[in-house]
Amino acid sequence: MKNFFSLALFFKGMAMGAANVIPGVSGGTIALITGIYERLINAIKSFDAQALKLLFKGKIKEFSKYTDLEFLVPVMFGLVAAVLSLAKLFEFLFGHYPVYIWAYFFGLVLASVYFVGKTVEKWNALNILFFVLGTGIAVAVSILHPAGENDNPWYLFLNGMIAIISMILPGLSGSFVLILLGNYQTIAINAINHFDLKILVPFGLGAVVGLIGFSHILSWLFKRYKHKTIALLTGFILGSLSVLWPWKKAVYLLIDGKPVVKHGKQLVAYYEKVLPQNYDFGFYMAVVLIMLGILSIFLLEKYSEVESKKV
Repeated sequence: MKNFFSLALFFKGMAMGAANVIPGVSGGTIALITGIYERLINAIKSFDAQALKLLFKGKIKEFSKYTDLEFLVPVMFGLVAAVLSLAKLFEFLFGHYPVYIWAYFFGLVLASVYFVGKTVEKWNALNILFFVLGTGIAVAVSILHPAGENDNPWYLFLNGMIAIISMILPGLSGSFVLILLGNYQTIAINAINHFDLKILVPFGLGAVVGLIGFSHILSWLFKRYKHKTIALLTGFILGSLSVLWPWKKAVYLLIDGKPVVKHGKQLVAYYEKVLPQNYDFGFYMAVVLIMLGILSIFLLEKYSEVESKKV
């Protein structure tokens, strides 16, 4: 049991959590790049009737092995630690340096298209078709207009189900889906920072139901149509770049023509993409951060290769 908690897996979980906090970035993308995606899906899927039977019989060792807790625990701890610790940081960064944050993640996701796509065994006509389909779906999602804010418990439960499915699908951001559903500020910023259980509990229950249910579908797809599935997911990642374009203008949420303010902040409905207004220091800094995002994925890929050789 001395190697039960892996720091390498913990940091991969943190990277996933950090990605999920950013609208437009998917933790599933990070999992796919770092080589833990399929194992993650299979571990989540294993929480079934057999797992409950082992747990209720007190067969903890068998339960741990069946559900791959040695892998799942450090990843989940890292993910939760990142979400809880970075919510306030990203609130500050988005408030003061939005272009820089978007630029870094634009580079990160741009590089992900190559590194995830290269894992497809052969880019034949059918795989290319799935790639184009995935790109089209992600672009279509990105141009949808957001709904209004809604804190009804059943709607929050539905938000949890939909958002968690998006979080584990590379290229489809759970945070961005929350924007489309109208509840990003309510859940990802306000509820987490103020630990609002009336929001977090129904959302969390929906997330658990959605995560376990959808993991079975993904596991089945990976077993039978692995490369077609990866081609589709690569398309999702490429299509998500439209959400991450660094230069954008905030369009604020209005109800009856009046701005909506919560916790002293005006809520953003969505962002309109624009061209850079000035080619000044800020522009070149954003370009540098795009390059740093690309470099981050390159280094992450190299690190994952080294780790996989140790196994």
